[in-house]
Amino acid sequence: MRKNMEKRLVRRRLANAWLSTVISISLVLLLIGLASLLLMNAGSVSDYFKENMQISVLMKQEVSDAQAMAYQEELEQLEFIRGTRFVSKEQGAEEMKVMLGEDFLNVFESSPIPASIDLTLEARYVSADSLDKVKAVLLASPLVDEVSYQQSLIEALNQNLTKIALLLGVFIVLLLFISFVLINNTVRLSIFSRRFTIHTMKMVGATKNYIRSPFLVQAVFQGLFSAFLAILFLLAVLFFVRKEFSQLFDIFQLPVLLSVMGIMVAAGVVICVLSTWWVVGKLVSLSKDELYF
Repeated sequence: MRKNMEKRLVRRRLANAWLSTVISISLVLLLIGLASLLLMNAGSVSDYFKENMQISVLMKQEVSDAQAMAYQEELEQLEFIRGTRFVSKEQGAEEMKVMLGEDFLNVFESSPIPASIDLTLEARYVSADSLDKVKAVLLASPLVDEVSYQQSLIEALNQNLTKIALLLGVFIVLLLFISFVLINNTVRLSIFSRRFTIHTMKMVGATKNYIRSPFLVQAVFQGLFSAFLAILFLLAVLFFVRKEFSQLFDIFQLPVLLSVMGIMVAAGVVICVLSTWWVVGKLVSLSKDELYF
């Protein structure tokens, strides 16, 4: 009776150790997956932000809405224009009322708000030199009074995108190192609970590779199961992103997502197998007295 209780207790401890190891590995693989997804989509993320930078083309006061709409059709034919949005004088006045209050127009005899066209550009044209050329083209029209955009924001975006990609790459390398250390420790704790079994196998003549074999097979399945859980977590995160930021989610392409999943599976299996190989080899080399410490 007592032996059965001890066996159940040992099995429960081993199950708890295995479960905690799997959860730890899954969380690390999730971080690796998210970082890899961002790095592999760095170009798409960059284009997304660039193509959502807005340029406002303010028409002259005497330009009618009909003239502005005709000019909008001309702009849509230009190669560097990605999208346009026409804002009539009345619509512009309503937007200003929301920002400045209902009475802001009372000080004017007539509405000072001109018709305008909001533009978005193709990503390759969102740079300091290209924007100067785009602005010159727009100002060449006799209908246009002013072209405005957040130049400092665009310059900061272009300057920091390369740095962000580099830092993200360094982060992934550090994360892989940290994950190896973390997973190595969790695997070590799991296997260390069976150190006396390993020692017994060694005493009856089992070779180091023979002792390693069942642990390595278990490590493969542990890595696969951990990767499967991590992929489920990743899909849950992406589902939340799609729900809250649907436009940003559009940049994540299916082939890239499948590649990231493959990276997660490979990382889970490789790290688990290497950690198990190293830990079991170290335990096999310990003497009987060293097993108690």
